[in-house]
Amino acid sequence: MFKKIHLLLLAVLLSSASTFAMKVDQVQPAFWWAGMKETSLQVMLYGKDLSGSTVTISSNKVKIDEVVSLENPNYLFLYLNIADASAENFTITLKKGKKTQQIPYELKSRNQKTKALGFNSSDVLYLIMPDRFANGNPKNDVVKGMRDQSLDRNNPDGRHGGDIAGITNNLDYIVDLGVTAIWLNPVQENDMTGGSYHGYAITDYYNVDQRFGTNEEFVDMVDKSHQKGLKVVMDMIFNHCGSEHIFFTDKPAHDWFNFQDNFKQTSYKTIPQFDPYASQYDMKEAVDGWFVEVMPDLNQRNRHVAKYLTQNSIWWIEYSGIDGIRQDTHPYADFDFMSKWCLDVRREYPDFSIVGETWLNTNVAISYWQENSRLAYPKNSHLPVVMDFPLTYILNSAFDEETSMWGEGMSKFYEYFAEDIVYANPNNLLTFLDNHDTSRFYQNEEQTKDFNRYKQALALMLTTRGIPEIYYGTEIMMFGDKGKGDGHLRKDFPGGWEGDTTNAFKASDRTPAENRIFDYTKKLLNWRKDNKVVSEGTLMQFSPTDQIYAYHRSHEGKAILVIFNGSKNEKTFPLAPYAEVLKGVKSGKDVISGNMFDLSGEKLSLSPKDVVILELN
Repeated sequence: MFKKIHLLLLAVLLSSASTFAMKVDQVQPAFWWAGMKETSLQVMLYGKDLSGSTVTISSNKVKIDEVVSLENPNYLFLYLNIADASAENFTITLKKGKKTQQIPYELKSRNQKTKALGFNSSDVLYLIMPDRFANGNPKNDVVKGMRDQSLDRNNPDGRHGGDIAGITNNLDYIVDLGVTAIWLNPVQENDMTGGSYHGYAITDYYNVDQRFGTNEEFVDMVDKSHQKGLKVVMDMIFNHCGSEHIFFTDKPAHDWFNFQDNFKQTSYKTIPQFDPYASQYDMKEAVDGWFVEVMPDLNQRNRHVAKYLTQNSIWWIEYSGIDGIRQDTHPYADFDFMSKWCLDVRREYPDFSIVGETWLNTNVAISYWQENSRLAYPKNSHLPVVMDFPLTYILNSAFDEETSMWGEGMSKFYEYFAEDIVYANPNNLLTFLDNHDTSRFYQNEEQTKDFNRYKQALALMLTTRGIPEIYYGTEIMMFGDKGKGDGHLRKDFPGGWEGDTTNAFKASDRTPAENRIFDYTKKLLNWRKDNKVVSEGTLMQFSPTDQIYAYHRSHEGKAILVIFNGSKNEKTFPLAPYAEVLKGVKSGKDVISGNMFDLSGEKLSLSPKDVVILELN
């Protein structure tokens, strides 16, 4: 009798196991497109006990090249050949034992909307941290079921409620300011226990964080931006993901992450990537070490990881129509993978732009990462745009100094630009006064009283070589000191939340000082727009003399002369040093003040710490 009961119980358990075995919970990407240049499509299936399944598909044109079962039975990777496929719906069928599951899949027609425009030196990017810009939909501030249920605007490191709707609602403000593109810090899901308002701990690469909105809202924001003449740049992170991603909570394989079994933090020293004397120990520690413990380091040398990340970026371009990508912590990832990724993306979208975060201290180090660098040869990053961090350091120090001593004040720019020979393309450098990771240009309220400091810095950034970026709020004197924590750099834009006491989106609510800076910024940005003298013109600079620094830009018969007074005193200086660019020129109109300057005489005068941008007549 006992034996019969035992056998009956076993039969019930086996029947139950069969019932609940093999359940697909996630399909990524959820759909794809026919007619792409890359003909191999990876489809990741995740769920219970998928490994070892027999896979068939109902399409006559889509072929199965490979079915990959990994160490973890909850993953199955399909590699489909779509070379001859057209737009269609088909079924992927999994069979394991007596259990069968059917998964509908779609190959769509290519997205014909405006997309992948790219950006270049004719553009100015406006960097926005979505959680801190504007709250357009308070209903998504806290989402039931997500790990972090907090919302506290008084906590500088907490979630504040800004979202995609808030950005969409304020596109007219951004357009009016005069920038041509918006760059958003990551909007993909960061479902982290400890919170992750900044977006750099992704837990789902294919979905917008619900507290920012939906995928559809993101697409709508991109469409509306394009309609208003704005491009959109999306922040992506391939070096790491969030520790609550299923890749980490249910690891696909032992080599999915670097230092997977024993957390090791990166040294934050990526110099070994180009150091001819580097040790393997230093190289591995820098590149394979984790950024922080809640951001495990992805191993892009694993072919499945590499394919997953590449497809994800292409999916967002085709799906949403973004125009560029800013790749976070670029030198911390595998060089060969990142190089191939740049090529793969640009093969699909030749005009598309990618800028890598290259946070290094010297122009030589940064130049190594730019496409066609002579320093990296025969290797090639194929990364079109790199970030000019050394120029940022100079921009934040030079205007506080006199130019009387060599190596101080404006002479720093002369010397630095003279070294542009190290870059394969100096115009493809992202230049910026500050961003979400650095102290703001104004570190404290006392500094905001110095208008000339900002006036000179912005004039230089918008008239020299490169692709300028402006961090949200810089145009209204928002200040922040990194020494007080990242939250101090990422304050809420005043007026972005219902009930804010002031609304800086409106001139009527801004202080006279804020309007002075806003109006100056707007005037320069709108003057710069479509101005080929600045975006494409040749650059000739003159060595600082008696604290005066000047450079000349010209293009197709048009020219400007930009002159800075690096002294706290009024300066009268000879024009003879600039004779080669002033030949036949009688006057120049300052684009800032509208004043005419007589250039036919022997001397010119500038007020203390002043700058003029003269359109030459």
